[in-house]
Amino acid sequence: MTYVIAPALQTAVFQHLQADAVLNALLAGALYDAIPPATPPATYVLIGAEEVQDRSDVTGRGAEHKLVLSVVTNATGFLAAKDIAARICERLDAPDLTLARGRLVAMWFERAEARRVEGDQTRRIDLRFRARVEDS
Repeated sequence: MTYVIAPALQTAVFQHLQADAVLNALLAGALYDAIPPATPPATYVLIGAEEVQDRSDVTGRGAEHKLVLSVVTNATGFLAAKDIAARICERLDAPDLTLARGRLVAMWFERAEARRVEGDQTRRIDLRFRARVEDS
């Protein structure tokens, strides 16, 4: 398998999260795949790093994507960031995603890391998910 389904998976995850009214209210629409070039909002979610491994077998071509979604905020404390992270986890727990290419077999929460960024008041929570996809 190759990286061919990566764009379709990212697009589907982005659209799925963006369509959620609760998450959109928490973020005021600040969901990105690149940090905004101007001053970023006080709180935003960044669809970031990804690792992909071949998971093809005799039944067909497939891959496992390890995705990182980061909640970044300069709000005092972690509570606001944790509320957003929790909502993302709810939305990506067995999501019904339609991909432009291939299909999502399953998606799992893998782990999270909450930390303060050195040197300033920024807090960051990195959420890691695994997605199993098959090419159609």
